[in-house]
Amino acid sequence: MKRDALLASPFFQHMSTEELDEIIGFAVERRVPRGAVIFSQGEAGSSMMAVLAGRVRISAVSSEGKEVTLNTISAGEIFGEIALLDGKPRSADATAVEDTVLMVVERKQFLPFLLRSPAMVERLLVVLCDRLRRTSSVLEEIALFDLPSRLARLLVKLSHDYGRPALGGGIRIDLKLSQRDLATLVASSRETVNKQLRGWREKGVVDQMAGYLVVRDAGALERLVGRLS
Repeated sequence: MKRDALLASPFFQHMSTEELDEIIGFAVERRVPRGAVIFSQGEAGSSMMAVLAGRVRISAVSSEGKEVTLNTISAGEIFGEIALLDGKPRSADATAVEDTVLMVVERKQFLPFLLRSPAMVERLLVVLCDRLRRTSSVLEEIALFDLPSRLARLLVKLSHDYGRPALGGGIRIDLKLSQRDLATLVASSRETVNKQLRGWREKGVVDQMAGYLVVRDAGALERLVGRLS
């Protein structure tokens, strides 16, 4: 399971079986229930983590107390690599969005292994650049778009990534997200997101079934996103 999960990651997939087994040998498995904090911003950081199963939210809290989701880390991806490289405190919070299985690699063991391979260093730089681009995109949306626009863009993306045909028509987003989860993803309050979703439900744009969001009128959301692109 560990080797298969690592091979799904662009960072690990070019490694030999011997290299993967070496990492697995000094790594520690950690199981985290949904909603649990994996680490907090400002705490000491000495490890990188690979998601073997589940999903992790990387977030930060503004001075006004508003939580913003910066990235979502899925199975086959890594996080915590900044603290692994510089040994400084964590730059954000990490929380399990689902029941999650992690493989934890400590800095003192991984750095010597990493520095033996220039190709691996290059792949880690690619991961860091991708993470920076994704974070920049989140901050750009917060600065440029209002809440309905940000929420429409999010639901369109989730429909593409996790969409399944829904009973009665439309697309069910096959990922359980609370209104608080949605609020952090669009940098707003739960109450404001609830009000916007209620308005869209009344217009037949979205619905909710068994805890899952259903997009009934994807065209309405896509038209809103299209006007902003």
